[in-house]
Amino acid sequence: MKVLLTTLLALATLSSVRADEMAAYLMAYFKDDTHSLYFALSSDGYSFTDVNGGELVMDGEDLGEQRGIRDPHIARDPEGNFYLSMTDLHIYAQREGHRDTEWQRDGDRYGWGNNRALVLLKSKDLVEWKKTNLRIDRAYPGLEDIGAAWAPQTVWDEGRQCMMLYYTMRFGNAPNRLYYTHMDAAFTRMTARPELLFKYPKDVSYIDADIMKVGDRFHMFYTPHDGTPGIKHASSASISSGYAYEPEWIDPVDVACEAPNLWKRIGEDRWVLMYDIYGRQPHNFGFIETTDFKSWTNLGTFNHGVMRATNFSIPKHGSVVHLTKAEADHLARHWKLERY
Repeated sequence: MKVLLTTLLALATLSSVRADEMAAYLMAYFKDDTHSLYFALSSDGYSFTDVNGGELVMDGEDLGEQRGIRDPHIARDPEGNFYLSMTDLHIYAQREGHRDTEWQRDGDRYGWGNNRALVLLKSKDLVEWKKTNLRIDRAYPGLEDIGAAWAPQTVWDEGRQCMMLYYTMRFGNAPNRLYYTHMDAAFTRMTARPELLFKYPKDVSYIDADIMKVGDRFHMFYTPHDGTPGIKHASSASISSGYAYEPEWIDPVDVACEAPNLWKRIGEDRWVLMYDIYGRQPHNFGFIETTDFKSWTNLGTFNHGVMRATNFSIPKHGSVVHLTKAEADHLARHWKLERY
């Protein structure tokens, strides 16, 4: 009881957290074989340990309309609230007996993996979560015929003092593009109709945006399907507009990759870009690092370089957020993880 009270008091004092209080890293990811959510902790940003021994922490069957989730993204706001955003999609639902057809709707009309919903969760302590299944096609007039809504992410919008939600969307079976909106305080509904976030100069699909503010610039990484899918960068002085197209590919691999996620090394002016290399089997996360967003150092992949996954393998589409020591210890204690 004393340990529990101490932890709760520590968490209570962090109602408004500062960057200098951060001491650990939390990775959220999913696996293709379960379409469920997983967590891994790290104290140094190099070695990550799954909190549940490589087993799921939330079952996709309980989360999604399609009885599965993909593409989890975790973020936090300045007050210490955590936000999980996920694609409501199970690409093997027919095989698993969850539906009679390959996709929710006609594949010729709506394309690969067609879905209509996102799974949104909000928490104060990373253990208890409040869930919303957000049907994009019902959110605003004109969205009824969307073909897909994938890879949602959130970022704190300082100007609006709320979370900005951005994600991949297409209409019918047209190319996928990046859209954004803003969310209410409860993280249950959009407060504005989604608008185009960025326009790629070619009429191809571009997906999986990731946005972080560094100094006075917003850095966005995304995946265009312009030949072999890979990672490109754009930046802007505004969170939701003005991203300048840059033609260079920044990932160092020669096979398809996606799902970029940028995170800062705590206490250092270095940033790591993590991405999902799905063009190789078994698939793995790749990592590159920068100090200036112009030149990048290749860190390799999990367990083939300086980055380590100690007790899990084959992660898909991950994201990383900073935690305080109290938050990380609270999560580890909940899952009976002795060391991370």
